[in-house]
Amino acid sequence: MSAEQVNITLGTAGHIDHGKTALVKCLTGCETDRLKEEKERGMSIDLGYAPCYLGDMQVGIVDVPGHEHFIKTMVAGATGMDGVILVVAADDGVMPQTREHLDILTLLGVRHGLVALTKVDRVASDHLELVRSDLEDFLRGTFLESAPILAVSNVTGQGFDQFLETLFALVKEIQPRRIDGVFRVPVDRAFSARGYGTVVAGIPVCGSARAGDEVVVLPHNLAGRIKRIEVYGRASDVVLAGQCAAINVGHWDSQRIGRGDTVTLPGYFGPESFFVCKLRLLAREKLHLKHGSEVKFHTGTSEVNATLYALEDRALQGGGDYLIQVKTKTPIVAGPGDHFILRTFSPVETVGGGTIVEAVPQRLKRNRPAVVDDFRRRAEAVLDDARFVEYCVRTAERLAAGEDELAVRGKMLRGRLQTILAELTRQRTLLGVAAGRYMHRDTAAEACARVLQIAAEHHRRAPESPGLGFEQLKQETGWDKEVLDGLVVLLKSDGRLAERDQRLALPGHRPTLADEDARHLEAIEALFRQQAFSPPSREEIVQQTGIPPAGVEKVLRILREHQRLVAVGEGLLFHGEAVDRARQLLVDHIGKEGRLESVQFKYLLDTTRKYALPLLDYFDRVGLLRRVGNTRYLKKPTAP
Repeated sequence: MSAEQVNITLGTAGHIDHGKTALVKCLTGCETDRLKEEKERGMSIDLGYAPCYLGDMQVGIVDVPGHEHFIKTMVAGATGMDGVILVVAADDGVMPQTREHLDILTLLGVRHGLVALTKVDRVASDHLELVRSDLEDFLRGTFLESAPILAVSNVTGQGFDQFLETLFALVKEIQPRRIDGVFRVPVDRAFSARGYGTVVAGIPVCGSARAGDEVVVLPHNLAGRIKRIEVYGRASDVVLAGQCAAINVGHWDSQRIGRGDTVTLPGYFGPESFFVCKLRLLAREKLHLKHGSEVKFHTGTSEVNATLYALEDRALQGGGDYLIQVKTKTPIVAGPGDHFILRTFSPVETVGGGTIVEAVPQRLKRNRPAVVDDFRRRAEAVLDDARFVEYCVRTAERLAAGEDELAVRGKMLRGRLQTILAELTRQRTLLGVAAGRYMHRDTAAEACARVLQIAAEHHRRAPESPGLGFEQLKQETGWDKEVLDGLVVLLKSDGRLAERDQRLALPGHRPTLADEDARHLEAIEALFRQQAFSPPSREEIVQQTGIPPAGVEKVLRILREHQRLVAVGEGLLFHGEAVDRARQLLVDHIGKEGRLESVQFKYLLDTTRKYALPLLDYFDRVGLLRRVGNTRYLKKPTAP
């Protein structure tokens, strides 16, 4: 049969022996109880999958066990459901696992479904109406409150035409899962197939993959390349999120892989143990969880023991919404926005669930309002890709965030991320401050204010200074060079910062010298001009001018900031005019002779080796000269 494969998976739910598996067989022709034990006992133990044809569409169906002992298996199957068929037997009505399954589906975020009232051939019409009335009361206030309740018989076929029509309409209402995310499959099972090697089965929760793509199995970190794909039991070149699929990676060891593992793209996910979560507890009067409670934590197809920690000073009581941290006993793979279920050990029952906000590196301290507020904002942000990207940039530890870290943290493919970044940049929510790095506008405003504050403080402390050097500003802020570069460019373009002689200053700043400083500066600069190629040391300046050492150091700093003195070597200063004259003498000599022997330079300057050699080394460093042994040549300019 040819039909369009739609990436939607339906699922059954309901109490044991209410006819879920028989209903799936009537719908699909497939026997989903594949295990020998299931056939012998007449009950589902494991998950069963089947393709379902509805008109010109083909969707998947996952059949879950209804026995209370297999709730963990039911949760693993429900993770992949986009819509549910809640099965209730007319001769039994609502039973314990009917209630628990509906609670689990609600907590997992399933919002589409219908109700199959089965075994109608076993009851009288008046009893059927009574059961229907009770069922309507039970569903009131749930996501199935307005769902169709369809009476069917898996034995006689009664009601199946209407059931199929309604099921077709339901599927039309369901939005297929997005396929632009990072491919990820919570593993249901793995097995070895003769001639193919290892096959991993499950329902991808995100993204798509093709034969030939590189993938990895976590937490084992087994890398491989997809050899073959089957979707709904048929060979396919591609698998999409929401499709029942089998993925063949031949060289993997099937004995090492099992339910709870994850197949995904390399580089995005890793096994984690600490997760901050939004928890909703079921509305039960006596339900109360203590800080530090031991629970069963279900997410994806994994089930692990975990410890629950409250992040707020509030009792965790039935019906409430809370921010919690969970520490799993063994690391698991999960991402922001993933749903989870909590079950207690004694009594063994489902008590709540919710969504994972994000993995964190360590346990967080309790009752810290700033931390709680931040995670509340983060919990809202993870519901939307663009909002989460904005949040991640806004809270970046080093003011700006790069595309690589955003892709990993947001679990987004590069193309999707770049589209979001481009739109946020167009809206001026984010600013590109360097190649591939972005800063939030609020962060930029705060950082720019900090730069201007530092500049103003510098002017106040040193009114004689023309401004800050870039390295000085970098040292005071502690920010990355490329981030600071971007901020300086922004401030200069806005006219809030000026750059003169490689110094940064407020636009209205004009250097001013106190009378005494001006006299000292004139006297010291005159000495450097007079002793052009034999500049005075600090001690000589003190002796010849009578200016105290502190005053000398202050004036030397001012002269360097104004670029009237040049630091040629460690502690050795020349007047800028002397450096320019020495440069011209070098250029003229080498232009005429073709080279300069180092020993000749002191004669050109009429000075000693003490001053001539540091000047030569300086011209080497600034790129004027090329040295070969003790001979200097003019450095040829690099061709454009």
